[in-house]
Amino acid sequence: MVDEGLQYDRMVEGALRGVVRQALDVAARLGLPGAHHFYVTFRTTATGVVIPDFLLTQYPEEMTIVLQHQFRDLVVDGDGFSVTLSFGGRPAMLVIPFDALAAFVDPSVRFGLQFDAAPEAAPVDETAPPANVERFDGQPAAGGPRSAEGDGAGDAQPVPAAGAEVVTLDQFRKK
Repeated sequence: MVDEGLQYDRMVEGALRGVVRQALDVAARLGLPGAHHFYVTFRTTATGVVIPDFLLTQYPEEMTIVLQHQFRDLVVDGDGFSVTLSFGGRPAMLVIPFDALAAFVDPSVRFGLQFDAAPEAAPVDETAPPANVERFDGQPAAGGPRSAEGDGAGDAQPVPAAGAEVVTLDQFRKK
């Protein structure tokens, strides 16, 4: 038997996913306080992810959603969350396990977390904003591509870039 030792990187990643769970839980129970809003990036083909086929076609690997003004039915449990969003006027329920998360950002307070896809995954460029940002109402976030016809609601928020503080697991690993 090979002793792999304590896997602190996995422990830390699990704890950081817990931060996302707690933030989403507050939003589900009380709504988003003040100017808080979330960019949630997830791997669309990860185990347990449920999204409509038209979104999977548009986002075959990763998708970023924005939870800000018009989302509904946000339900959070120990494994993940579900939420109903509108894409081009079409409501769609998304189910996203916490293990599928790639990034979580709350630009109102310049807070961000980035997660490894797998322990052997290559490092992610922390300075590059997500390229596939889709607002909950179908509008592109500033700098993001338009991928669904919007409902005309809301004003676009910029994607947090180099000014946002992003915490990655590499900061906790031995170099």
